[in-house]
Amino acid sequence: MPPNDFLSPGLQLGLEHTTLTGWVICGILALLSVFSWSVMLGKHVLVSRAQKANLSFLRAFRESSHPLALFQRNEHQERSPFDLIYHEAAREMAFYLTGDEEPGESFTTRLQGAGRITPSQMGAVQTVMERCVAQAALRLEDRMGTVATVLTTAPFLGLLGTIWGIMDSFSGLMHATGDQGLASLAPGVSSALLTTIAGLLVGVPSLIGYNYLVNRIRGMIVRLDNFAAELSGALDKAFVDHRFNSEPLPSISTFAAPSMPSFGGAATGSMPAPGFR
Repeated sequence: MPPNDFLSPGLQLGLEHTTLTGWVICGILALLSVFSWSVMLGKHVLVSRAQKANLSFLRAFRESSHPLALFQRNEHQERSPFDLIYHEAAREMAFYLTGDEEPGESFTTRLQGAGRITPSQMGAVQTVMERCVAQAALRLEDRMGTVATVLTTAPFLGLLGTIWGIMDSFSGLMHATGDQGLASLAPGVSSALLTTIAGLLVGVPSLIGYNYLVNRIRGMIVRLDNFAAELSGALDKAFVDHRFNSEPLPSISTFAAPSMPSFGGAATGSMPAPGFR
C-alpha cells in the first residue's frame, strides 16, 4: 500500500500544493521541534541519573558513623546534587572545627579535640547549603525557559503560515471566475492549513513533555531542600553548642540616675508652687 494512502485526502492535497513559504515554515518548525526534544531528553537523562545517584549517596550518608564520615574518607558520588550540598557544608563545618577546609592525615585527631561551634557559625554553614541548593536548582532548570518559548511559539508560527497561504490563495482568486475560482481556491487553502497542523504537532507533544519534566524538576528541588534540612539537623546535633550565650544586656541599675532640669534659676531644682491672685 503506498504511503500516501495513509493520509487523508485533504492532507494529500495540501502536501501536493504547498508553496515555498509553507515549506520554509514547516522546516523552521521541524528545527524547533528537534531542539526542544533534544533539550527535554537531555533533562530527562540528567534528572534520572541525579535521582539514582542521590539515593546511593543518601544510603551511604545515613549508614555513616557520624555526619562528617564521608567527608573524612573523601567519598564522592558523581552526578548527585546531594553530594555537592554535603561536601560544601562539610568543608565549611571543618573550617570552623579544625581551621582546615580539607581532610588531612590528622583530621580525625583534630576533629575529636575540636569541641563545638556556636549557633552563629552554624548559620554560616546553613547559608552555604542554601547557596548549593540554589546552584543545583539553576542547573536543573537550565534551558527549560527556551523550551517553553519554543512550544508556545510553534502554534503561532503555524498560524502565520496559514494566514500567509490564505492571502496568496485569495490573491489568485481575483483572476478566476465561476466554478474555476472555487476550484483554484481549494488547493491553496489546504496547503495553508498544513502549517497550522505542523505547528500543533510540534507544540502539543512538546507541551506534554515540558510539563512532565517541570514536575520532575520541582520534585527534585523539594528533595534537595529536604536533604539540606536533614543535613543541617545532623550537623547541629553533633557539633553545635546551644549552651553558648551571647553577652547579656546591662541591667537598668548600671545606668546613671536621670537629671532633672532646673526652673527659674532655683538652687534646689525644685519647682515652686504656683500662686493665686
